[in-house]
Amino acid sequence: MQKRHQDRKQYFIELANTARNFYIDYLNQQRKLTGTERVLEIGCGEGGNLLPFSELGCTVYGLDIDTAKIENAEKFYAEFNTKGSPAKFECLDFTTAKKPESEEERYDIILIHDVIEHIEPPYKKSFFENAKCYLKKDGLLFFAFPVWQMPYGGHQQICSSKLSQLPFLHLLPTCLYKWILTKCGEPEDRINELLSIVRSQMTPELFKRLSSETGFETCEELYWFINPHYKQKFGLNPRKMWKWFASIPYIRNFATTSFWALVKIR
Repeated sequence: MQKRHQDRKQYFIELANTARNFYIDYLNQQRKLTGTERVLEIGCGEGGNLLPFSELGCTVYGLDIDTAKIENAEKFYAEFNTKGSPAKFECLDFTTAKKPESEEERYDIILIHDVIEHIEPPYKKSFFENAKCYLKKDGLLFFAFPVWQMPYGGHQQICSSKLSQLPFLHLLPTCLYKWILTKCGEPEDRINELLSIVRSQMTPELFKRLSSETGFETCEELYWFINPHYKQKFGLNPRKMWKWFASIPYIRNFATTSFWALVKIR
């Protein structure tokens, strides 16, 4: 397990840097941000992704079901959000919460970063449908997630053993994967989390099908060979996937470390 998985302040700073350097520009391709936007992050964790939007002057709101992460978000914003607009964080399951009733209550931008791969198959479609209730008619929803078949698409980097360094380990048959995790001493809660991601198996192909079925249309999609966040994690320069390779469904997934998409309500 890497230090950033335990040092949440470091992780907050790294996420903020990535969002500042890459997410803002990506959104600006479709909608020039002016600082007047309402921005929501679903599954915000400690809220690092939202900090650059707050610095622009946007109204930012973060939701997460983990109480400890929301407490960290409030603490870190008190320390780092010295120039931006106030931020609001709430421990809440957005799928069961009361939905916005007016267009003014909805959001211009919604961020869903490294979340959808944690949603199990029976709930994925409902997740998309609920997210749509929070988005303005002309709003943009930004998805980013690690593709299932890529070397660490199973999130095995969170393992405390040397398994964290083994690429493609998650692609083994599930029974064998679970046996290896158990034999290497991974705790039960971590094994359950990793097996949940095995069941999820999030891919661009599945994303686009769910997006279309729930009334979204894609404005922009991007396949990354070297995830922009790897600049913070490993000092690697980001690199987009070659266009010809990104056009090959399924095969591209094994080398796509992150898939990004901007969608809007159709």
